[in-house]
Amino acid sequence: MVIIKKYFISKGITKMEIDEFFSREVKKAGYAGVNIRKTAIGTRITLYVERPGLVIGRHGTTIRELAQKLETIFKIENPQIAVTPINIPELNAKIMAGRIASALERGIHFRRAAFAALNQIMRAGAKGAEITIRGKLTSERARYEKYRAGLLIKAGAPYKMFIDEAVTHVLLKPGLYGIKVRILQPTYSPEDLIFKPLKAQIQVG
Repeated sequence: MVIIKKYFISKGITKMEIDEFFSREVKKAGYAGVNIRKTAIGTRITLYVERPGLVIGRHGTTIRELAQKLETIFKIENPQIAVTPINIPELNAKIMAGRIASALERGIHFRRAAFAALNQIMRAGAKGAEITIRGKLTSERARYEKYRAGLLIKAGAPYKMFIDEAVTHVLLKPGLYGIKVRILQPTYSPEDLIFKPLKAQIQVG
């Protein structure tokens, strides 16, 4: 890990920049994240996506184009891209935030998009979830609404271990909207929870 950090610092590259690059380039594939590892023969880059076929492309054309862009833009030597599917996309906060953003771009009302995502998350087995949408929702003034279901953890070691969190932004006619998704994973034991279950609800600010 230290070698990787030194390598990218020397190249003036940050993982965040590469993450943002893939967020744009493979957006339609349901991008969930990237892992980067320097090897003896190059740089191994593993992409985690909902639909691997869209990243690979017909006869591997799309994935080769991505590798070429990495070499050109980031000067990464011999990038070797692997694609790993996300087994349950509805439990991945980044994918769900992206789904909400795509729904808003298609003109779906923000509340309908949020509750649809919330229902998908809970049906997938999550112990709880929270979705926050911020922007000019119903007026010229920016505000936010939160949508919650199930159980929530706000801080501490369990939060870091069992909460998957992601933030994305989408530019619409009224302005920039921010979308934050938090998902309490099914692996968290309810016997350890000290918070009371929440009914699906809206908080406006």
